[in-house]
Amino acid sequence: MTRFPVRSGIFGRISARVHAVENVSFSLRAGETLALVGESGCGKSTTGRSILRLVEPSEGRVLFEGQDVRALDAESLRKIRQRMQMIFQDPFASLNPRKTAGEAIAEPIVVHGLARPREARERVADLLRKVDLTPDMAERLPHEFSGGQRQRIAIARALALSPKLIVADEAVSALDVSVKARVVNLLMRLQAELGLAFLFISHDIAVVERVSHRIAVMYLGEIVEIGPRAAIIESPRHPYTRKLMAAAPSPDPARRSLRRGVSTDEAPSSLRPPNYAPPPRRYREVAQGHLVQESGD
Repeated sequence: MTRFPVRSGIFGRISARVHAVENVSFSLRAGETLALVGESGCGKSTTGRSILRLVEPSEGRVLFEGQDVRALDAESLRKIRQRMQMIFQDPFASLNPRKTAGEAIAEPIVVHGLARPREARERVADLLRKVDLTPDMAERLPHEFSGGQRQRIAIARALALSPKLIVADEAVSALDVSVKARVVNLLMRLQAELGLAFLFISHDIAVVERVSHRIAVMYLGEIVEIGPRAAIIESPRHPYTRKLMAAAPSPDPARRSLRRGVSTDEAPSSLRPPNYAPPPRRYREVAQGHLVQESGD
């Protein structure tokens, strides 16, 4: 779980806590994509950042290849992060505007001492080809690329250390539809070639339906439903999942005119009193691998 204290008064006492991620638990296998979906503020990005300890979890364990990431010291964490990488939503913000694409991709290789400068340049050229760019683009600065090309550079940089897990945090949401499709296809090809595991964080159900093997639905920091892609998309069981799927645009023209009955109510706040203890949650297996949180507070 990950909670953030809210301080108030002249002494800065904790007056409340934001329960950003609460009792979230899931597994992810090599070569699999688990999509984490939900509306803005539900805790998706915080979950991804907590796994890599970019945000420090409050409690619990994060097991990666048998190691508890939360128990690692700084040096051990640096080493394990070679195998756990993140792709952010805004490729321009995640790239240094003063560094060329080649320098950005080579930086993690050099920092971790994995190659000499010449070998690093060869590795950069190979990575650019892998993401459907050309080696000569290594000399360009970020502003000389389109949004889709910048995201490909960010993907190449994430691949530089040969990771096993990539957390893709809204990695295609800022792209145009046609560019988005090409980048999604690239990610799927790289997964097939390299056996990558993806935690794919998104609010775009159409993209999630394309890339995911399983889907986990988050609401107010909790997973309320998780299961195979087809089960979640075609047979959602939790009331929030049904609302989420009803609100998603349908590519099927025959279904676009259907009345969806989407609620316009605002989501409750995840702000809680400082000593608030959430009630224990139970999950019901409605089909193989398809779990739904039971209602009740």
